[in-house]
Amino acid sequence: MVEAAQQHKRFALGIISRIKGSTPQKKGAKALFFPDGTMTGTLGGGCLEAEVRRRAKQALATGKPETFEFTLDHNFGWDDGLICGGKVYGLILPAAAEAISIWTELAKSDKTQTWAVDENFHIQLLDVGRSTLDVGRSPSLYEETVSPPHALWIAGSGHVAQAVAPLAINLDFEVTVFDDRPELANYDHFPKKTKLQLGNWGELLAVPFPTQSVFGLIATRGHNHDADVLADWIHKPFAFLGMLGSSRKIRLIRDGFLQKKIATSEQLAKVACPVGLPIQAVGVNEIAVSIMAQLIEVRARQLA
Repeated sequence: MVEAAQQHKRFALGIISRIKGSTPQKKGAKALFFPDGTMTGTLGGGCLEAEVRRRAKQALATGKPETFEFTLDHNFGWDDGLICGGKVYGLILPAAAEAISIWTELAKSDKTQTWAVDENFHIQLLDVGRSTLDVGRSPSLYEETVSPPHALWIAGSGHVAQAVAPLAINLDFEVTVFDDRPELANYDHFPKKTKLQLGNWGELLAVPFPTQSVFGLIATRGHNHDADVLADWIHKPFAFLGMLGSSRKIRLIRDGFLQKKIATSEQLAKVACPVGLPIQAVGVNEIAVSIMAQLIEVRARQLA
């Protein structure tokens, strides 16, 4: 939205503000509809999206915002076989570009903020911790809290890290890779948005912990390095901590950590090893998909 508004492109913002039952997209799904019929984002595709696109084009012509409500049954989507059965409620905002200052502020992603669309279709930022429901006014048509991306710390810059990093960035994680090997931890192997931390492991393990929610992935070049990182990271407040390896590997590390009193059974039980959902992954790219699937699942539970 910021880019489109800065380029003086006209667009209507479509939002799914509420759902009931089974639907192809959830609350908060958004799309931008342009006068030439093109769009960015999705509200679920099919006839639902086609109908919103039609209404958005009309709203751009008239300048009038509107709400919509669709029941996704056979009568609505007979030609596409759209029989989810749920209900979708939403908004079409043809003057959304006028709120560029709000979109610019939200796009910084540097702090948690709440924005809303009031009953008169005005877009506004709310004070921190305040909902429109708290101040005696009519409920807003839509309200959303935007938080900074979750951080993903990856120990190691090998093949798995190189496959995970671009996926994680595209899935709205802020990725930092730690390693002592400059021949691997460089932008020939990682996207430019990756933060690279190079140095000896003593220095790397002393990097200050972020204030936002942090996920950790231990994927160094060997068992001993993994154990050294885990011995430090297991005491940090990670929202999720996973490590490459087998069940046997974590069993051996567990026994050693308990014997040396490096960590407790409770702390070790929180470490996901082998990391990743059990999708029978073969090869680096599939392993990366299994890892990101698990991170998405954990993040969704935390945000619920």
